[in-house]
Amino acid sequence: MGDPLNAGDDAAEALGMVARAARPYLDALPHLPVRDAAHVHLIEELDGPLPESGDGTMTAVADLLRIGTRAATHSSGPRYFHFVVGGSTPAAQAADWVTSLLDQAAGLWPNSPFAARAESVVLRWLKELLGLPPTHGGVLTPSATFANLTGLACARFWWARRHGVDVTAEGLVGLPRMPVFSSGYVHASSRKALQVLGLGRDTVRTFARDDAGRLDVDALDRELASSGPAVLIGNAGEVNGGDFDPIDEMADLAERHGAWLHVDGAFGLFAAVSPLTAPLVRGVERADSVAADGHKWLNVPYESGFAFVRDASLLGQAFGTWNAPYLPEPDEERVNYNNLGPESSRRARALPIWATLRAYGREGHRAMVERHRSLALRLGRRIAESPDLELLAPVTLFVVCFRYRPPGVAPDTLDDLNRRLGEAIVEDARVYAGTTVYRGVVALRPAIVNWRTTEEDVDLLASVVRELGARLHTP
Repeated sequence: MGDPLNAGDDAAEALGMVARAARPYLDALPHLPVRDAAHVHLIEELDGPLPESGDGTMTAVADLLRIGTRAATHSSGPRYFHFVVGGSTPAAQAADWVTSLLDQAAGLWPNSPFAARAESVVLRWLKELLGLPPTHGGVLTPSATFANLTGLACARFWWARRHGVDVTAEGLVGLPRMPVFSSGYVHASSRKALQVLGLGRDTVRTFARDDAGRLDVDALDRELASSGPAVLIGNAGEVNGGDFDPIDEMADLAERHGAWLHVDGAFGLFAAVSPLTAPLVRGVERADSVAADGHKWLNVPYESGFAFVRDASLLGQAFGTWNAPYLPEPDEERVNYNNLGPESSRRARALPIWATLRAYGREGHRAMVERHRSLALRLGRRIAESPDLELLAPVTLFVVCFRYRPPGVAPDTLDDLNRRLGEAIVEDARVYAGTTVYRGVVALRPAIVNWRTTEEDVDLLASVVRELGARLHTP
């Protein structure tokens, strides 16, 4: 086919093909196995030599649809409980297609006032939804890891300035190690952000009062009394048990000792949406920086994250002033978002967020948070009532941490049994859930965050776990 300019292909026709494939796929999605072993082999058809002249748009897209709808992991369906992966609401999914259709370069106002304005609007809406002050600065990012990096980069700038150094211009050379303190709940994404920032992945000092990782507030208070300027990482939602750091108490410590408080709220920040769960994030509005994901509980497509910073000027100081003459100067009204975050090339990821917030509003998102919490509590009750299941942590939000524990099984064999059970669940693929290690034991930790998930789906999860567990356990 050669040059697309001369190939005669119709882009609208190709998009129509995708649209025609969407309805049967989405209609089937609630009932599909999360991964269909019968079709996994199709991924090999993606491989092969680079075509010389190409097979044309329609052939390429048709093959991608044929392979993808059969061989992809159906993680946007209601029975995917692995990691913390949301689906895509209808409005967000359609708006993501619009994003690709318009293909805006969203980093500079002169390039796309439309994309920049959409980003400003959704950042304001998100602050209203999540109870953050309107004066906070913000920027959309690809993920919570990038959002953590953004907030911690601002913390690094603040901390270096306390030592008389402009770290953006001069770097870290000659500075002491930046003290970073957290509970045992600190997530790998925060560590990765510190690694990328040159601060060290393993420099975080944790203060835990038990083997779950709960924060020892008194020990942290004593350390801050002598540490000098420090950065605290509060964790709004721990991935294994679903617990929260006491953000309000951490904010008190930060104010008392002149420390920076960063909150990793990758999924837990959305607890603020409902009065039932908002106490879990009390005090987050006092944090210096806050990070969260959209492609988790907001149920917008990958990739979507956002960062908020109390001192809005720090975003530009940490990421702007590139001294490139072709770039526009910062302007409070015509915002250039690539000056406020780690990316320069940015798609218009605000559009799916705008669409889902416009479509369902505050009430719709509160209903989703409360429904998922109710489903998690339902699953927790099923576990507590089952003689062969053991709940390992209280259900606080949507993570349910438990293990298979049939009567009479020797304690030293339970870890191996549950590890094999986790593998069997993924292989079976009627539902999808993975294992972790929580308080020293191997556990399952399904996360219920998909807008499609119903009581039938969580009941199936419990039944499949018991069925496969019994098959693996041979007394």
